[in-house]
Amino acid sequence: MHPNLLLTESWAYTRLEEKSLAKALVLINTEVGMEQEVVNQLKTMKSVKEAYTVYGVYDAVAFVEAEKMEDLKNAVSYDIRKLNGVRSTVTMMVAEGKKLGTSPF
Repeated sequence: MHPNLLLTESWAYTRLEEKSLAKALVLINTEVGMEQEVVNQLKTMKSVKEAYTVYGVYDAVAFVEAEKMEDLKNAVSYDIRKLNGVRSTVTMMVAEGKKLGTSPF
């Protein structure tokens, strides 16, 4: 096979794999003073790929991935929302996109 064709097939396969993952950004409001504690708890969860404390309207943000949409919904509803110190969440499901360079998301 032609090397470019292999690259194209490999790229297409990689893109298909990436599309199959369910992804979301979860914006989190915490109890006062619980920001770092919540982020520390988030970092121990299998479905949470990255978690940060942030300034602004929300106190923390988490990037969540799962094999299936149902698993993602369960991670947010039954794991993240029930963490000690979490007051409320807003979940933004990723529709499509591309990770650029070293972007955390």
